[in-house]
Amino acid sequence: MSAGDVQPPVSEQPRRYDTSLRRRQAEHTRHAVIDAASALFAERGWSAGIREIARSAGVSVETVYANFGSKAELLGRVLDVAVVGDEEPVALARRAAFAALGHGDPADRARAAAELNTAVNVRTADIQRAFREAATAEPDLAARLQEARDRQRGDVHDAGAMIAGRTLSQAEADGLWAVVSWEVYDLLTVSAGWSGAQYEDWLTGAISRLLGPE
Repeated sequence: MSAGDVQPPVSEQPRRYDTSLRRRQAEHTRHAVIDAASALFAERGWSAGIREIARSAGVSVETVYANFGSKAELLGRVLDVAVVGDEEPVALARRAAFAALGHGDPADRARAAAELNTAVNVRTADIQRAFREAATAEPDLAARLQEARDRQRGDVHDAGAMIAGRTLSQAEADGLWAVVSWEVYDLLTVSAGWSGAQYEDWLTGAISRLLGPE
């Protein structure tokens, strides 16, 4: 072959890396860990260990830490997800169910609030109990718990004003905050043995009475 017959080297096309597949796999892993952690924290409280969470999720301990950093951060994420019911980064106060509290007549609004609050408490009561237990031993979680309470207090104040159609006094807002708390839900459904339907009916009436005309 002469010099004139030499073909120029064929340049290789860069491979396209399937980032969407990698992203889906990462999301699947995070979902699996959160689901496993939710079940174990609800069942065993703060004593649930990262090793058993990893085993339940079908991943390594290192994968759990790589995704969530620490057991405390994982519990915090589990609670965040439980509050809204999914992993979308949208706060409860920015969701359609919250906006519905400002529509309809007073009875409709009270019922919508009771339905929303019951759903949140059903999802979070066991996790809240684990969070409170953990906060006694973990300063970071104690601070995060206080932040969550302060945020919830503000959200309840806003929700109450939407339901009542007027500005609430601080006493009214704090009274509502106490009534809708997971602790009251826990007391009535666990200690008193109420059904979820009983609790929701009671809560509807309690909200109506508390937020009636001044």
